[in-house]
Formats: sequence, structure tokens, C-alpha cells
Amino acid sequence: MTSGVVLWPSLAGIVFLVIGVTTARKRLSFSPGKLIAVGPAFVASALAVFGAEHLVAARSIMQIVPSWMPGHLFWTYFVGIALLAAAASLALMRHVRLATTLLGVMFFLFVLLIHLPKVVGNPEQRLTWTVLLRDLAFAGGAWALTGGRAAVIGRIWIAVAAIFFGVEYLLHPDIAPGVPLPKLTPAWVPLRLLWGYLMGALLLLAGVAGLVNRRARLAATWLAIALTLSVLLLYLPLMALRPTVEALNYVADTLLFAGTIWLLAETSQDVRFGDPPGL
Repeated sequence: MTSGVVLWPSLAGIVFLVIGVTTARKRLSFSPGKLIAVGPAFVASALAVFGAEHLVAARSIMQIVPSWMPGHLFWTYFVGIALLAAAASLALMRHVRLATTLLGVMFFLFVLLIHLPKVVGNPEQRLTWTVLLRDLAFAGGAWALTGGRAAVIGRIWIAVAAIFFGVEYLLHPDIAPGVPLPKLTPAWVPLRLLWGYLMGALLLLAGVAGLVNRRARLAATWLAIALTLSVLLLYLPLMALRPTVEALNYVADTLLFAGTIWLLAETSQDVRFGDPPGL
């Protein structure tokens, strides 16, 4: 039987995904240009999973809070409620600018207070860099919807993370496609190394395109499609076979990264090579 730590976050993710897709239904179609509208729904669904997980597994998650901060349990519940509030805003597309501004700040604080000290303490550990850049990309995705200078900063953060991830996949193509975390692509997946190389190439292209702001929308769209397929064809089946907290986190993590790239695609201007430069 599925435990409540998996059940309730899963249900929260499904509910917010349905609400988000329903909100975006008039802008959706199966053409790549129209699929961009799923971005807020994907982000809302993943945030709901993590938000609910903070509430039902607070005693476990509170261990992540830096030791020097008082009130570990309070901050765990606070972050969970904040994630659910941001999920509701994106699913309903209400007060989006305020919600994404605060969400980006929160992810950036995760980078500064949790991940950066780990990188400084162990700079040779690849995983610490991956997690830091992942949350930096999540902050960038939120700020992509905020607009103005924040959107420019967000695009650069996502681009830097994508380039790093792309190199990781080209060096380690056996890592499961999505975010280059420790999980390996199962042996039963046909042409398993090919998908790692393909993900690496798409990440590099999208990262470079986002960094120089050329063909950023097109490159991000194809990367977002690949990430969405990774959720549908790999991580959801793995969770169905073994519904654990780890499997759920991989689904939500990759879905959030896919949503982040969809947001980048939605807010990028597809400047062609040879057009005047701009930010």
C-alpha cells in the first residue's frame, strides 16, 4: 500500500496539474508553439508535490534547514505553505507577478543558505554543483514570468545551468535524462546511452542559445519537449512500478525543470542569428 508521504503529495500534484491545464486549455494544442502554455501548469503541479511533502514529512525535511537557523520545524511548514500558495497562483494564473517574484527569491535563498555552503565545503563534489544550479534554474524560471530585468537574470541563470547539465550528460550519458542526478537510466531502456547524449546536446544548445539570446525560444521548446517525454516515458513508469518518495521526487523534480524550460520558451523572443543584439 502506498504510504501517505507518497499518496498526498501525488494527489496534490495531480489536482494542481488538472487545474493548471484547465486554466490554460484555450491556449493549448499539440503544436510545439502552443504546448508552451503547459509551463505554469507543470510548475504548479511540481510545487504542489513538494509543498505537500513539506507538510506530511516535515520531521524528515526539517533536517535540511541550516543548523544555525532557529525553528527548523517552523521553516519547513512555512516553505511548504509558500510552495502551495505559489502553485495555486500559477495554476489559476492569478497574482502571478507577485508569486513568481517571491518564488524566485525563495529558490535563490535555498541556493545561498543551503547549497552554496556545501559547494564551498566540497567544491569537487559534482552533485552539490548540480543541485545548486538546479535550484538556480528554478529561480530563473520563476523570474522569467516576472518580467523586466528579473526575466533577463532568470534567462541567464537557466542558460548557465543548462550548459553545465549538458556537459554532464555528454560526460556521463548513462545518467537518467532530466536533471543529472545520481539515478542511472535503467538497463531495460533501449539505446540508453543515446538518450543521455541527446539530452546533453539539447541542454547545450538551449543553454548557449539562452545565454546569447539567439534562437532561445526554439531551442528551449525542443528541450522542454524532451524533458516532458522523460517524465512521461521514464519517471512516471518507474514510479508506477515502485511508488516511493524517491521516485515521486524524481517525477516532480524533472517536471519542475520541464516547466521551467517551458516558461523560458514562453517568455523568450526568438531572435535570429544576424538580427541586432539585445537582452
